[in-house]
Amino acid sequence: MPAPTLSASGFQQRLVVGMADLVVANNPSLTLTTFSLGSCLGVSIYDPLTRVGGLLHAMLPDSSISEEKAHSKPAMFLDTGIPRLLDSARQMRFDCNRAIICVAGGSQIMDTQGFFNIGRRNQDALRELLSRERLRITAHDVGGTVNRTMSLRLITGEVRLKISGQPEEVSLWKP
Repeated sequence: MPAPTLSASGFQQRLVVGMADLVVANNPSLTLTTFSLGSCLGVSIYDPLTRVGGLLHAMLPDSSISEEKAHSKPAMFLDTGIPRLLDSARQMRFDCNRAIICVAGGSQIMDTQGFFNIGRRNQDALRELLSRERLRITAHDVGGTVNRTMSLRLITGEVRLKISGQPEEVSLWKP
């Protein structure tokens, strides 16, 4: 884990969520961050009452291409990563009725002709999965041809983005 950095409110620790991984936590001193969201999707969830939050970095929409990978790395795929993210959060008193869900990524990177269009397929799969759970996306920044870094501050639920080519971070959602 990286060294903590001092902020105005005390110590803040940044926990990096790797590609094909997820983290769920309820420690208000944590900021969950994932890098290099191109065609991948970053999905953050947050319950403002319990301050339970999670961040998923999913690469592909459907785990049927590799049962072995789906078992060993469920966060690699949206269809296995979203249920794991929600189940892990529910174990920490996360209530889906209060869920704030933010999404970033889903770009068309290195596929300018749209042949594979993994970013769009990821977006469509996520909408379908959340619809089945009766959940709605609160805020999103998806598509285009840029990479994004996504961060979730567990003390407030604020979600920030650093978009390639832009000099400053922007707030995707804040209370």
